[in-house]
Amino acid sequence: MKFNKEVADALQAKNLVVALESTVIAHGLPFPQNFETAQNLEKIVRENGAIPATIAVFDGEFCVGLNENQIERLATEKDIRKISRRDLPIAVGKKLNCATTVAATSFIAHRAGIKVFATGGIGGVHRGYSQDVSADLPELANTPIIVVCSGAKIVLDLPATREWLETNGVCVLGYGCDEMPAFYSRKSGLTVDERVETAKEVAEIAQARDELNLQNAILVTVPVPKEFEIDAKELEEILSESLVLADEKEIRGKEITPFLLSQMSEKSEGKTLAANIALLENNAEIAAQIAVNINKG
Repeated sequence: MKFNKEVADALQAKNLVVALESTVIAHGLPFPQNFETAQNLEKIVRENGAIPATIAVFDGEFCVGLNENQIERLATEKDIRKISRRDLPIAVGKKLNCATTVAATSFIAHRAGIKVFATGGIGGVHRGYSQDVSADLPELANTPIIVVCSGAKIVLDLPATREWLETNGVCVLGYGCDEMPAFYSRKSGLTVDERVETAKEVAEIAQARDELNLQNAILVTVPVPKEFEIDAKELEEILSESLVLADEKEIRGKEITPFLLSQMSEKSEGKTLAANIALLENNAEIAAQIAVNINKG
């Protein structure tokens, strides 16, 4: 595990650090928006009183906190591998350069001693194939970290994903909402376990989890900012078209989500891309505020 100096000093002093994932840079957003967003997320975390730690793998080393050159490589190089937890020994053993998913980022962040992680959307149960479950879900069930997100990605089976989280003991909080957000939409019809209004409440619930020695993540779900929300009916139409195209092209496995998100951005004339960036930035801000409140405790 390799820390940059800023993150190492912050962890040594038991200061607040927010983990950020790298798959969104390498595979989730197009260039140059990916590079610009990665820089903005780190800036937002700092402006809210915490230290950002974007996580990736370079030359087989778990890098916790990246420099500008490393972020640029993630944003521009074509051979960056997308890895989940199962791929970590391969990445280390073969000295690969990799972007980390929610599962891999959670694993590395927790091992590094980081308590809060901000992302866009988690993986989940895939539509039409309930046995295809993202590795993000079991990682959330077994890693005591706080994950700030806007629910599961819209391309997934949201009711099945919510049921999986409940069955496996992952506490789902709604940050200023009574329903689990549906990524680009503020409502899904799926309830949360508890509504919270402040970062302080989240920090207190996380402290109680730790005192109870529970090993699950706390999922803090934050709706996309209102001005960027996309109508659910419009989204479903765009998604249906994208799913048909993915089936025609026989796109499967870990390639399906980036493909669908790319297609939805194109078909929505950039509206989903703008919403994605907006929710990422909003989640980073709230994650930093939670980290500050944990530090106060």
